[in-house]
Amino acid sequence: MTSSYRVYIDESGDEGFTFLPNEQGSSRWLVLSALVFRRENDLMTVALAKQARELLKKPPKHPLHFRELKHEQRVPLARLIGQAQARAVSVLIHKPSIPEPENFQQQKYSLYRYACRLLLERVSWLCRDHHKAGQGNGRAELIFSNRSAMSYDDLRNYLTQLKTDVTKDVRIDWNVVDPALVNAVNHDQLAGLQLADAVATSVFYAVHKNQYGEVEERYLKLIAPTVYRHEGKIEGYGLKFWCEDKAEIARVLEAIRK
Repeated sequence: MTSSYRVYIDESGDEGFTFLPNEQGSSRWLVLSALVFRRENDLMTVALAKQARELLKKPPKHPLHFRELKHEQRVPLARLIGQAQARAVSVLIHKPSIPEPENFQQQKYSLYRYACRLLLERVSWLCRDHHKAGQGNGRAELIFSNRSAMSYDDLRNYLTQLKTDVTKDVRIDWNVVDPALVNAVNHDQLAGLQLADAVATSVFYAVHKNQYGEVEERYLKLIAPTVYRHEGKIEGYGLKFWCEDKAEIARVLEAIRK
């Protein structure tokens, strides 16, 4: 039996810890986002990307990169995603809040892998709670935007270790997430990845301060209808924060509710 969901995953921000004045150096935030579609709705990703290109006057099959678009182009793209039959899950890591950053500096991509763990916990809950009988086997096919320097075998091994290590409080529902179903595809090859890029970057812009100390919340507000809620709650579900600044968390949650 085929999988029930296709999950497209991309990130925004970097994993560095070199923070310089005026928001220079490493990004203060790392955002990892997933855009989840029921498998029978997967072709909607192609239709949605096609609609976006036509609206933005882009050539057919032109890869959509949210950062490369102008503000006035990002707004309608974010609005289209907010109207999609999909759900978005994001992990927002405020790196200056990490008490022992050296734990993530000893091995490359360890912070990214940890963000994957937090993301896949929530993706698995979403898929488990909304699985419909007769629509696939309940599993999610995980499609990552390919990071050319990173080994996805290492990521599969990391997830397998989490699955077998009973000493860790890992909350991934393994009936949904199978490490063998992790795939990496280049951004320009799949419409779903280009949409996930737009989600991750929209969330990133809502917390990342530019050189003038400003954030841009509008994109996140537009995609808000797709953000995963559990019993009406967003925090800890559609938006998972690792941030010690409670006022900043409250600001983002208030922005998405407006």
